[in-house]
Amino acid sequence: MLRWFLIFIVIAATAWWLAAPEPVASAPAGFTTRASGCPLPARHAGEDGALQIDAPGGMRRFMIGDDASAEPLAGFSVAARVLAREDYDDDREARYAPLDLALAWGRMRDDQVLSQLDISQSGRFYRYRWSGEPPLPPDELVRSSANMHLIPADDAVRAALDGIDRDDRVRIDGWLVQVRANDGWQWRSSLTRDDAGAGACELIYVCAVTRL
Repeated sequence: MLRWFLIFIVIAATAWWLAAPEPVASAPAGFTTRASGCPLPARHAGEDGALQIDAPGGMRRFMIGDDASAEPLAGFSVAARVLAREDYDDDREARYAPLDLALAWGRMRDDQVLSQLDISQSGRFYRYRWSGEPPLPPDELVRSSANMHLIPADDAVRAALDGIDRDDRVRIDGWLVQVRANDGWQWRSSLTRDDAGAGACELIYVCAVTRL
């Protein structure tokens, strides 16, 4: 009886080990994951900041699955610290952008500033608040951070995004887009870093991810 019990334990443990999801490995600093066939903007943001440039005339739309396309509105690159991430699977947007990253650059990525902010993220929004005096002028807080909806261009980029977590420093290169579904549904990116509230998030078709 004991022998059969031990055999059962070994079989159960083996089955659990085979079924357990493999941990997502973080890429080393300086490593770039780039989607095949996804053109990059002509310039990128280096190691800090956000850079937006005009999209080339006549640029083709990106196909997303079999029910939508993404029209490039502008080339975009952001190098920043990750303040928070949220994954989604239960809204319409999750078909295209399965995760959001709240990113900060400039003085807002400093520990001294972030220690004075209470940061949260949910419902496709990113929020921060403080007690007493703000750690930076409020308009600088707005200009130096954003919640970004990320559409991975392929499985390799999706895997790279899955390996990103709070406090990581990354650069994301791609295109601000407007998604158009075949049934008429649309989702459009913000084209400025000075806005806040509904409609202020960047919607990025991600062609490359670099660990900084």
